[in-house]
Amino acid sequence: MGTIHIHGGIPLQGAIKIQGSKNAALPIMAATLLVSGKCLLKGCPRIADVFYMQKLLESLGCVTRWEGDAIAIEPVNICMGEMPADAVKGMRSSLTLLGALLGRCGKAALEYPGGCVIGKRPIDMHIKALKQMNVCFGENDSMLYAWSKKLQGGRITLECASVGATENIILAGVLAKGKTEIQGAAKEPEVVALCDFLKACGAQIEGAGTEQICIEGVEKLYGAEYEIPKDRIAAGTYVLACMAAGGEILLKNAPVKEMDALLDITEQMGAFIQKSRQEIYMQAPKRPKAVSKVQTAVYPGFPTDLQSPLLSVLAVADGSSEVKENIFENRFRIVPDLVNMGAKVQQVDARTVHIEGQERLKGAVVTARELRGGAALVIAGLSAQGETGIKDTIYIDRGYVNICRDLRELGARIYSV
Repeated sequence: MGTIHIHGGIPLQGAIKIQGSKNAALPIMAATLLVSGKCLLKGCPRIADVFYMQKLLESLGCVTRWEGDAIAIEPVNICMGEMPADAVKGMRSSLTLLGALLGRCGKAALEYPGGCVIGKRPIDMHIKALKQMNVCFGENDSMLYAWSKKLQGGRITLECASVGATENIILAGVLAKGKTEIQGAAKEPEVVALCDFLKACGAQIEGAGTEQICIEGVEKLYGAEYEIPKDRIAAGTYVLACMAAGGEILLKNAPVKEMDALLDITEQMGAFIQKSRQEIYMQAPKRPKAVSKVQTAVYPGFPTDLQSPLLSVLAVADGSSEVKENIFENRFRIVPDLVNMGAKVQQVDARTVHIEGQERLKGAVVTARELRGGAALVIAGLSAQGETGIKDTIYIDRGYVNICRDLRELGARIYSV
């Protein structure tokens, strides 16, 4: 499963380039099933989840090939074969294949998807929405079945701004008959990226990035080249790593406009931030200031994927903080490991923790239990005195191309075995 070793206490210094976005790449890869012709996705991150999705697409009849930092995907002979269970269960984003397969084949069969154990993340919202588009569902053991004689557009109101449900409706709607309107749509940049890719292929979509998205179904989509946007969560991870370890860094090719919520928090904690169109320069304070209360929220609020990394910074901040998790109910799996490293973190209830900042954490052997929690432990190790060993790094590999290499470029003493 792999272990990362970190000798902490070294301020970060230097510059790194930000990778392509995991959360944008996966639904876009699924969307290539809807296209007639070859698609070239430039800047696609070479991470475990992308390799899982590549494996799933190949099992369905796609021909794929890496061309440097781009992946070429062509759906040649799409058929509903058996998809590899390890790939379906290995990541939540396999669920985006539901809308794509319905649009391409009029049917889908897949095992209930897996991914990180950070909450229930029920799929009933996806099912309820797609039923309004003339889709029927059935289930047997661990399998979910869906079919439709003809997808029909409809007016769909989401109870909450679910990114996954929004993406599945879009994927089902672009080739459906008539108009599909989504009320209460997710506004995340990754949803905008999916719509931009589909529009490059000939789809008619308006309103991406707002609460109302309108899709006019078309007869056919065509192959296109598309640049995967940069990863705002990876960029945020390195910002928080510098906040914990100290120092100054320059992030190149950063999605600056998408990071306001995080950068506002880091400035409150004492960081000096300079932004240009695609770069972020930051100087960390000698010791971060505590933030009285932080709440996660849907975009453009503070992202849930950076909540655990923020905990690692607040653990060494000057003062006390409270963090409330409003998206997933099981995002605090990192707390026992932080406590093992000397942090004073108390879980008040299922969605709230109180943190009393300490001057230093101490190195310890800890275990990554999910993707962003694993990255948070890396951040904690960078600020800790002594050596930290992080086990089960397979989770971290799901979202970061090479987090150890990137941090070594910034001067950290970190390696994996």
